[in-house]
Amino acid sequence: MGGRVLLLGADGFIGRHIAAALRDAGYAPLCVARRTSALAAQGYEVLRADLTDTSTHDTAFWQPHLAEAVGVVNAAGLLDASEAAFEAVHVLAPRAIHTALHKDAQIVLISAIGIEADTPFGRWRRAGEALLDQAPCPSTILRPGLVMGETSYGGTSLLRAMAAMPFVTPVVGDGTQRVNPMHAADLAGLVVQTLSGPPDGTVEVGGAESLSLAELTTRLRGWMGQPPVPVLRMPLPLARGFGRIGSLLKLGPISAVAVDQLAHGIESTPPPEGRTRGVSEFLAARPAGTQDLWHARLFLLKPTVRLVLALMWLVSGLLGLFLPSATVLGSVDTDLPDMAALALGRLGGLVDLGIAAALLAAWRLRLLAWVQVAMVAGYTVALSVLDPPLWLDPFGALLKNLPILLLILIHRVLEEER
Repeated sequence: MGGRVLLLGADGFIGRHIAAALRDAGYAPLCVARRTSALAAQGYEVLRADLTDTSTHDTAFWQPHLAEAVGVVNAAGLLDASEAAFEAVHVLAPRAIHTALHKDAQIVLISAIGIEADTPFGRWRRAGEALLDQAPCPSTILRPGLVMGETSYGGTSLLRAMAAMPFVTPVVGDGTQRVNPMHAADLAGLVVQTLSGPPDGTVEVGGAESLSLAELTTRLRGWMGQPPVPVLRMPLPLARGFGRIGSLLKLGPISAVAVDQLAHGIESTPPPEGRTRGVSEFLAARPAGTQDLWHARLFLLKPTVRLVLALMWLVSGLLGLFLPSATVLGSVDTDLPDMAALALGRLGGLVDLGIAAALLAAWRLRLLAWVQVAMVAGYTVALSVLDPPLWLDPFGALLKNLPILLLILIHRVLEEER
């Protein structure tokens, strides 16, 4: 036991649990991720790499890191992305890694159940699994269902958010779909056992307790200390409509793929008794804290805030571009020449529309937050100089900019998920 293990997707929800389990078991994980600062701070050896970067599709990139490796654990994966990104993460980068491995190493791929569907997620997951047939060393595919933990990410965060809603607990479909969640630490333990034993082909893994989606959501609500509320069963066409909107606007786990997964259920075959816990057992092992409830309640507010900000910039931009010239010039008492004031108004409208488009496209949201702060602060300072009495406007013409700035900063914080 022991030796270097290359861990792809090490900064993900599952990847972090695997990194800890490998280190506890005596292995030396080399943690590969796009963002490695948190892992490095925890004392892990890290390799910063973006699997969509073509340099990682070259065997030479990986060879220096694999000469002494006893195994590779691939926990990298995409749920919703472009075809090019799917191919890069699930095929091109892993193929380069497999080519660089020696025959005595072992590969463990974290795949997923329910990949038989003809969706980009399913097709590229199957392609990643098929790639192992060409690998020069033995391999095992672990197919977990719903994976949960003390923290949450993606789909499990969405479940918590639905459980924490104030008046109803919404579920996709009739809520009878079966799920058997497993704890991420249990999955990580199975990865370590797999690395230290003979390859085992393709194995479904899940938790020891099966329950309906409605029961799970209700149980999560009780775990967070919230009183019971009625279950709202969303008809599948309505849920799929929300999913398509989520995919279009890049609203994270609110996507067509996620809705389809929940609609079909996420139940997998549990391993032999005692190797994984049931959801009741691991929820009871740790009481929910304030951060759990806050995160659950803020989770769906994050995309809502983005859409509200986009609407604000969109309306502001349209007004700046299309309001009559006399209205634009009459809105501010300034000594600027009329043509200069009008040009600034029209230019501001164009910039505002650009910000609205970037927000709707979810383009570099953390950077975009600072662009918004600069624009609102710039408008505020400029108008304060040009027309100071605006601060005394009974409708809060400038005063409203202060909560807007705060809302932008809150959205910037909520976008920092890792």
